[in-house]
Amino acid sequence: MNETSTRTAGIDTSKKSFDVATYPTSDRLRVANARDGHQELVAWLSARKIKRIGIEASGGYERAVVDLREQGFEVALLQPRQVHAFAIYKLRRAKNDRIDAALIAECAANLGDLHEPPDTRLAAFAEHLLFIEQLEYDIAHLKTRREHFTTKRILNQLKRDVQRLQRRREAELLLLQVVVCKHDDLARRLELIASVDGIGIRTALTLVILLPELGKVSREQISALVGVAPYDDDSGERTGERHIAGGRS
Repeated sequence: MNETSTRTAGIDTSKKSFDVATYPTSDRLRVANARDGHQELVAWLSARKIKRIGIEASGGYERAVVDLREQGFEVALLQPRQVHAFAIYKLRRAKNDRIDAALIAECAANLGDLHEPPDTRLAAFAEHLLFIEQLEYDIAHLKTRREHFTTKRILNQLKRDVQRLQRRREAELLLLQVVVCKHDDLARRLELIASVDGIGIRTALTLVILLPELGKVSREQISALVGVAPYDDDSGERTGERHIAGGRS
């Protein structure tokens, strides 16, 4: 990895606050993870002519920072294992929010050119899809729960709960399809994917929303993103077994 002079900020995020550090300088800031704090953050970054921001994916707390792409910032959304591996490379052992922010900034500065930012339309669709997935989890849990009961009243209640969630799931799936198809390009992609034998509308929607690279990169790269690519495990004269790994959650 080569050292870089890219003016970068790293942000360690939590539900209540953002810890910010810059690289190669070492300016620091802590702001609330709220509207006023976000405005203060933008002003602070702009005053320091920061162009790139690095932040870890953290289950949703990072959304306000990712949205800064719309204000001209280049945002690198890092996986936690990337930052952890960079810490090992740098022989960094100490860990706290301020240290993590500085590490994220340095890691982001060394990334080189970033990939094209994702289609901004897909974020809302992904949230809708997540709601459908959670409904499916709830249905599966209720079906499993039924196996522990023999009382007719309880079984009937669980059956009604399952049916209610199934109706909601079907309604939400139809609604998601309708809103996606309002966009001509996404409607064409959805139709093409759904035309493949064995792929239903539920899977087709998932691929359109969560795998926008489909059709734009190689089959090998798509396999890696999906999590079905076999990886080598060879060393010297030893040829190890191939194992699939990775994938986008």
